[in-house]
Amino acid sequence: MNQTKLHQLEGLGQSIWLDFIRRSILGNGELQEYVEKGLRGVTSNPSIFDKAISDGEEYDQSITELTSQGKSTQEIYEALAVADIQKACDILSPVFEQSNGEDGYVSLEANPHLAHDTQGTIEEVHRLWDLVDRPNLMIKVPGTPEGVPAIETLTSQGYNINVTLLFSRSQYDQISDAFISGLEQYAADGGDPQDVSSVASFFVSRIDVKIDRILGAMDEPNAKDLQGKIGIASAKMVYQDYLKKFTGNRWKNLAEQGGRVQRVLYGSTSTKNPAYPDTLYADELIGQDTINTLPPQTLDAFLDHGTVSSTLTNDIEKVKHQLSQLSSLGINLENITKELLDEGVVKFANSFDELMVSISEKKSTFE
Repeated sequence: MNQTKLHQLEGLGQSIWLDFIRRSILGNGELQEYVEKGLRGVTSNPSIFDKAISDGEEYDQSITELTSQGKSTQEIYEALAVADIQKACDILSPVFEQSNGEDGYVSLEANPHLAHDTQGTIEEVHRLWDLVDRPNLMIKVPGTPEGVPAIETLTSQGYNINVTLLFSRSQYDQISDAFISGLEQYAADGGDPQDVSSVASFFVSRIDVKIDRILGAMDEPNAKDLQGKIGIASAKMVYQDYLKKFTGNRWKNLAEQGGRVQRVLYGSTSTKNPAYPDTLYADELIGQDTINTLPPQTLDAFLDHGTVSSTLTNDIEKVKHQLSQLSSLGINLENITKELLDEGVVKFANSFDELMVSISEKKSTFE
């Protein structure tokens, strides 16, 4: 196959993952086609599974069979999700092998109702890991205050963790420290640090959706100029923090033992505002040792007309000025990102509940 823009991005150090899963793309060759075009991984969440399972009939036969076996609604969900994740892991397995474990991962969300339960999260990750039983699995754990110690413990035990729902630099600082501490413990216990992979998923467009609304209601002349800018500005500053943290002396010790950096993954990168370019959050966040996870529509748009160029370290002084302007307008970014985290946890939990309702409704028709 001809070299695509995804292959070109790989040359710049960025991997593109697909933020989507459903049974049909696993069986009809569509995911395999994306892999041939340069796709390097897959992410999923309860909302994606809800849409896949409730929309159409492709899961109905499996639900019928599982219902006849007396499975509960949650057991049915896990059976469906685990089967899809296993299949996706198998399709991505050659990428995992060829990249020596750098890419080729498929992410599965831990039960979002455990977002504020440290021990519950740890036990859930153990359980899901055993169910899926694939080396290229990553399990998503939210970067809540209770998630931070879970991330450290799970990393120290050798699990691949995708830290999700990151919106602020302070959150990033805590979870990257937790990862490094966990990896240090894993190495101290005799583990090979190269065996552990993790990503820090920073959500971009949700920041703009929330802040643009506040800016749009202001009369200040600078306010409108900042619309559509703060998500990317925040993402760029997190990358600056990453560069410092993973070049310091503490990290060098792990790097010498083969430790892999915890790459920054940019999520929520579809453009929510139709006034903005549809590849805005793909074009502006390209850099070494990063990932961007895109839904199919944005991925196809980028393949068609995205711009391949290292952009993540551009205009840092301008970005700092934008964040300073935001503060001078009386907008507290730290408070807003805390709200986004709280809202994100609720949204994921609601999506999970809606997924249970969708399965329960289908289940009842087959009983």
